[in-house]
Amino acid sequence: MENILINQSVAVLCDGNNIERSIHELVDSKHAMINFDTLIPKLLSGRGLNRLLYFREGKSISSKFAERLHENYYGSVYPCHKSADIPLSIKATQLASKVDTIIIMSGDSDYVDLVRHLKSEGVRVEIAAVRQTTAEILIRESDYFHEITKDDLFIYIAPKKTGSKRKQ
Repeated sequence: MENILINQSVAVLCDGNNIERSIHELVDSKHAMINFDTLIPKLLSGRGLNRLLYFREGKSISSKFAERLHENYYGSVYPCHKSADIPLSIKATQLASKVDTIIIMSGDSDYVDLVRHLKSEGVRVEIAAVRQTTAEILIRESDYFHEITKDDLFIYIAPKKTGSKRKQ
């Protein structure tokens, strides 16, 4: 019997505000950030990344962060008017016919109905979140749960600003 290569196409949709709150709580630091360079390969586990979409409420989205996501993962950052729930759900529904698996990075129980809908459309749905802040019903309804741990984070330390000396 020959080996059969199975190629899955995966979309990762991240509720930025939910994940950021969870990781800040996990390590008790407002400077904790997801290390996508370690997390994405762990989530994909050899599968192909179709796209990475990062939804975030508010205007303070770093342009450097957006550039890195785009350069490294062809990712896009979506600023949201209020919560990410509705824009993320709409995008997930649009992607359902284009990918095999959708990974939702959030522990919010608001996504339970979305998970159920996507699964009814034949999409595999996985959740990636911090276990302590993830709704049990979301874990139960998903096909797989990826725990985000301290190993998937880094603490951002802003470069010190050097004082400039002006010539008189």
